[in-house]
Amino acid sequence: MKNFILLLLLSLSLGASILSAADAPTITVRKSDAINVAFTNFSGSEGAAVTKVFSNDLALAGSLHVEPVGKASFVISGTAVGGTLQGKVVDRGNSIVLSKSYSGDPRTMAHRFCNDIVETLTGHPGIAMSKIAFVSTRTGRKEIDTADYDGFNGRQITHDNGISVSPSLSPSGHELAYTGYLSGYADIYLIDLATGARQRLVKYPGTNSGPRFSPDGNRLACTLSKDGHPGLYIVGIHGGLLRLTRTRGAESCGTWSPNGAELIYSSDENGSPQLYRISAVGGSGRLVSTGFGYATEPNWSPDGQHVAFNVRSGGAFAVAVLDLGSGSARIVAQGENPVWGPDSRHLLFSTHNALVLFDVPSGKAIPVVSGLGEVTEPTWSR
Repeated sequence: MKNFILLLLLSLSLGASILSAADAPTITVRKSDAINVAFTNFSGSEGAAVTKVFSNDLALAGSLHVEPVGKASFVISGTAVGGTLQGKVVDRGNSIVLSKSYSGDPRTMAHRFCNDIVETLTGHPGIAMSKIAFVSTRTGRKEIDTADYDGFNGRQITHDNGISVSPSLSPSGHELAYTGYLSGYADIYLIDLATGARQRLVKYPGTNSGPRFSPDGNRLACTLSKDGHPGLYIVGIHGGLLRLTRTRGAESCGTWSPNGAELIYSSDENGSPQLYRISAVGGSGRLVSTGFGYATEPNWSPDGQHVAFNVRSGGAFAVAVLDLGSGSARIVAQGENPVWGPDSRHLLFSTHNALVLFDVPSGKAIPVVSGLGEVTEPTWSR
């Protein structure tokens, strides 16, 4: 499969499509939001290959802004030769901030160096080594693909020739859970992405759908109808089942808190779907106030501070972000199925024919997957 990232020349500003809730504050983009760095091409026989990937990683990181050497707070340099990259970052006083060696192919070395720079300078994890998965219709049917976070190294994972939906990558990116109809019914399957081994993990009578990995990778939140109304359950990867909700509504889209102690999910028990919060050991769901009359597809940020979710606005789906501390929510873009990246800064969401990497603080949107028919339901490793 050829690479399907659209580079910065195809980047788009969602200024016309970014929406604002009437009472929501506007995000103000300031130059100080990003750390100024200078970067010159890496030297060495593999320098050009590493430079190409690293330059794109810098552009997508969001937290780093490339400036001329005289204006930058930090200068990045390195030499790549023989499968080894020696990377270095110095400050204005020429003191070494980061010096580290990396081995592997050019993409892996560039990704790892960029991640280390982001974490060293910002204190937050980078996204360059993460993986994504999504549903595409390029074969004429819904199948699941995976790719690097930037859209490269795309690979079709399922070949079910049926309906494969609701993918969920494990935090490590080594396993994938999804809803498939190989048996003629909606069951939950688990795939080892390294070996391709697959097992039908959840196969109760009725619908088994919407798996979502816990932060420790050992449990799945999912929707089962085995006891009547579609409810939220927790299934252990190695066995065990716990019913969480017991309402007459339909519950779905369970998303885990970073510590695995709680979940937020969508339920229509009181009419229009709203978000609710519940303990991972069970109990009563508590309404999460968002200020919107329709709220689905919640996704909890890895830092625990925000929840992204879908709302309806102007007859279309929009992406909203709820600040759990202040309780305020705002619409940030048009799209569906938002998921947070490892840095709790970026969102990935679908616009039917593309997946968009969205930098929430700046509002910058870059399509990273396209040309595969309809692409939906992204999931992102940690």
